[in-house]
Amino acid sequence: MAATLQRAELTWRDGVVPVSTRFDDPYFSLQGGLQETRHVFLAGNGLPGRFAPGFHIAELGFGTGLNLMAALIAWRQAGVAGPLRFTSFEAYPMTADQMDRALSAFPEARAVADPLLAAWARGARVLQLPDLELTVIEGPAQDTLPVWAGRADAWFLDGFSPARNPDLWSAPLMAQVAAHTAPGGTLASYTAAGHVRRSLAAVGFAVDRVPGFGSKRHMTRGRLA
Repeated sequence: MAATLQRAELTWRDGVVPVSTRFDDPYFSLQGGLQETRHVFLAGNGLPGRFAPGFHIAELGFGTGLNLMAALIAWRQAGVAGPLRFTSFEAYPMTADQMDRALSAFPEARAVADPLLAAWARGARVLQLPDLELTVIEGPAQDTLPVWAGRADAWFLDGFSPARNPDLWSAPLMAQVAAHTAPGGTLASYTAAGHVRRSLAAVGFAVDRVPGFGSKRHMTRGRLA
């Protein structure tokens, strides 16, 4: 897999916002990426209220690492014993320099990112800190998620737009998300695309369409029934 790994292809909007040229889609909201992460992925999964020792977040689309930083900040503020477990699946990884530049738009997130960026620059995709156990699995999630041995308590579904990157929102992949979710586990996503919600409902999630962030009217959240 490593031999065929493709890297992120970027341009920078206003010198700040990374935009994927492969999918013609920005990596985070132009209206405030950190606030969007907290609204969609943290609040959408009932976090930090559901945090407990051993809690495991999984994510489709690691991108800039912003979602991880937001989750880690919330974990530290919650004062939960032991490390947050975080597994992310990324087909087109950024370089450490690209991640650094992107995270610099959010000083609060950048302030806790040094260990991640240092490990990433060394080529490490596993990071262990006293309060974090991170694994980033590179390659197409269609290949890597089915063979993953873990199960998540919460999912961040953060691929590029379903209209631009349909492979990361396919019905078979949503079935794999369900198969790798702990009983009572949850998911959240910025997208409210009907076919995504139907695919999730078909594999056992109780799905809601709820208010989105900024100019997005709706987003999706779900709980494994």
